Amino acid sequence: MKMSGINLLFLAVLSVFVSLLADAYDPNPLQDFCVAVKDTDAAVLVNGKICKDPKTVTADDFYHTGLNKPGEIISQYGSKVSLVFIDQLAGLNTLGISIVRIDFAVGGVNPPHSHPHASEILLCTEGTLYAGFISSNPSNPGDKNRLFAKILNPGDVFVFPKGLIHFQYNLGNETAVAIASLNSQNPGVVTLSKAVFGSDPPVNPEALVKGFQLDIEVVRQLQSLTWIGNG
Repeated sequence: MKMSGINLLFLAVLSVFVSLLADAYDPNPLQDFCVAVKDTDAAVLVNGKICKDPKTVTADDFYHTGLNKPGEIISQYGSKVSLVFIDQLAGLNTLGISIVRIDFAVGGVNPPHSHPHASEILLCTEGTLYAGFISSNPSNPGDKNRLFAKILNPGDVFVFPKGLIHFQYNLGNETAVAIASLNSQNPGVVTLSKAVFGSDPPVNPEALVKGFQLDIEVVRQLQSLTWIGNG
């Protein structure tokens, strides 16, 4: 059966609309700004935060200070991630952006992790970093995932695509610093080691034995450790 020109036009418009939805990241704002309120006790859950009354918004709602100061490195990873997400800067709400500072001790690592909601662009400002990301599984199960990595010096920039596992490691002889921007007000972070071996309740160790091809005692020992996220 032949389709009319109107039907073809409708399908074309519909396909464009669907593709736009599929490519969307954070929702686009429908007003100049939507400064987040403290909605911990709010009865309504929204994709983002509830908007503050625009009449009560001030310049302080769009202001954050402190990224010039080194973060205190106390984690076993030898790194500190200082976040400026929506919980630190309410004015980011609905704008689809955020920023972080990452401080590295000598030998420190921002361990393998992913951001399910955002891509990331990272600028090395001090020291020497080994940074990279790993591709998703190739179509042939026997082929290896690809590693894309570079050694970064001050002024160098590297991009991590949305959702892919990535990391940074300080391989220099001095502390290192990086500034990263992400295209989400709340990028989300999944630290692989913590997610797999430190979940609550724990993953059945037999599943991890099969999945990682490890001895059961190794899995139990890894699950007994105290895992923390990137931070």
